[in-house]
Amino acid sequence: AAEHGPGAAYHMFVLMEDLLDKLKLLKYEEEALRRHNMRPLSRCFSPAPPGGRGGSRGGQWQWRHYFALPTNPGEQFFMFCTLAAWMITKAGHPFEQPQEYDDPNAVISNVLSELRSFGRPVDFPPSKLKAGYGEQVCYVLDCLAEEALKSTGFRWKRPVCPTEELEEEEITEDDAELTLSKLEEDVAEEESDNEENFIDLNVLKAETYRSDMNDAAKQEEILQSTTDAAEWNLEVERVLPQLKVTVRTDNKDWRVHVDQMHQHKDGIESSLNETRGYLDKLHNEISKTLEKINSREKYINNQLEHLVQEYRSAQALLSEAKDKYQEGSGGVTERIKVLSEITEVLERVKQETEEKGSSMTDGAPLVKIKQALTKLKQETIQMDIQIGVMEHTLLQSKLKEKSDMTRDMHAATIPEAIVGAY
Repeated sequence: AAEHGPGAAYHMFVLMEDLLDKLKLLKYEEEALRRHNMRPLSRCFSPAPPGGRGGSRGGQWQWRHYFALPTNPGEQFFMFCTLAAWMITKAGHPFEQPQEYDDPNAVISNVLSELRSFGRPVDFPPSKLKAGYGEQVCYVLDCLAEEALKSTGFRWKRPVCPTEELEEEEITEDDAELTLSKLEEDVAEEESDNEENFIDLNVLKAETYRSDMNDAAKQEEILQSTTDAAEWNLEVERVLPQLKVTVRTDNKDWRVHVDQMHQHKDGIESSLNETRGYLDKLHNEISKTLEKINSREKYINNQLEHLVQEYRSAQALLSEAKDKYQEGSGGVTERIKVLSEITEVLERVKQETEEKGSSMTDGAPLVKIKQALTKLKQETIQMDIQIGVMEHTLLQSKLKEKSDMTRDMHAATIPEAIVGAY
């Protein structure tokens, strides 16, 4: 019914919450996760739900629906295999703990075979469990959790509802205390009633004249009072509760906000006066330190000016030597190419000479050829000598450059921060 009803999309969330309660009853954090150095589900956070809110409520939603939605498939699958192996072992069937690099198909087939051995139906393909989340994953873990609870002898008990004792509320007379809201309502009702009635100016004038005459007569009577002081005090005590006006504090009232603003303003001013002294003192110290740094920098620059000039000239000489070295190496390369070409020509001449010598019996051409060969050998030796001289010259230039660099390194050391400024 849950699969075809309108709440089918939320069935796995309910199943996951039931599974989490059963895992807590089995003490999975102490017995399973800590033993394998794994984080509990309460710390495996996932993205917040669509349209949901963040904060602690979002975190609670995340870990209570860990196997319901995709967060990290690799981590979820390994968590699923670990919990399944632990619950199968807890249910009485020995099961080897899977490792991270085990074949997932083999692990899933072993878990499903153990689930069938408990008599639980499996009517879905094993590939559904590879993702590590979904309704099938929640179903397998929930069935294994139930079997583990049965094996441990756990029984669900009926909930015991605590009895609440009703306290006798003291009935207070609301009429004995006049609140400000009630007073405002009465005034508003009187004003609305007066607005609805038609006002006659003549009648109002006559009533005003009458009230003035009555007030004058009362004032003449008050000049000589006949009231007893004890009765007056009793009447005051009787009427005093009705004259009491209580103003209920409302956090949304603008007066409360104004008072808070004044309090915060006084606090800010007092803190600002105290902080301003520390800031001024710190500003003065920083200014003095900067002045000292500037004076020391100028002094160091003046002292090291000649060394900087020497360093610049050494850099210029080094760049010139590098250019000469590049030119010399280019000339040696060209001469080596010429030598290779001459060697190829010599080899080709030797081959032709040998062919002609085998076919000809005349000795004169042979003598000329031998002379030519001797001359070629002499030229080759001279070329080798020239190449050796060039290599020796290059070697001396390299050694001289190295010695110059070593001498510069052992010379007066110039701080890089000072040289970098130039």
